[in-house]
Amino acid sequence: MQYYDYYGWPYYGYGQHLWGASPYIVRDPKAWKETARREEAWDPNLRSTNDVTSHHIQALDGEIGHVEDFIIDDETWSIRYLVVDTKNWWAGKHVLVSPQWIERVSWAESKVFVNLSRETIKRSPEYTQESLNRDYEIKLHRHYDRNGYWAAEPAAKGR
Repeated sequence: MQYYDYYGWPYYGYGQHLWGASPYIVRDPKAWKETARREEAWDPNLRSTNDVTSHHIQALDGEIGHVEDFIIDDETWSIRYLVVDTKNWWAGKHVLVSPQWIERVSWAESKVFVNLSRETIKRSPEYTQESLNRDYEIKLHRHYDRNGYWAAEPAAKGR
């Protein structure tokens, strides 16, 4: 903008207009600056799972554990589950929570908010690396009274 201001040239497309979504030159510098300001405020960055590891899990009625690990589908690269360590809240065990059950993530508070109660998470089937198979997943989703991710994936039904 400073370059164009210096030479008194008109502003060309920016943001949504950058690649020609609009065939018109953006001639209003105030509008262009406002568009730039809004886009700078938006955080387009992906977050690494490392950024979320150790975030506390905030259930509907209080904290219940922290994110210890992730289970990622090696075919689709989808995050299937967060591995939640509950040792700080009761005699610890690991349980799984699906990303579909997350309401939001607070980067400022280092918390992952889920729409599940503490008691529901506490009574969840215990997770071990050896236990993860489709039978375990069916049991897990029945416990949470949720549909499995595989129901929405026609290609996965044949597995």
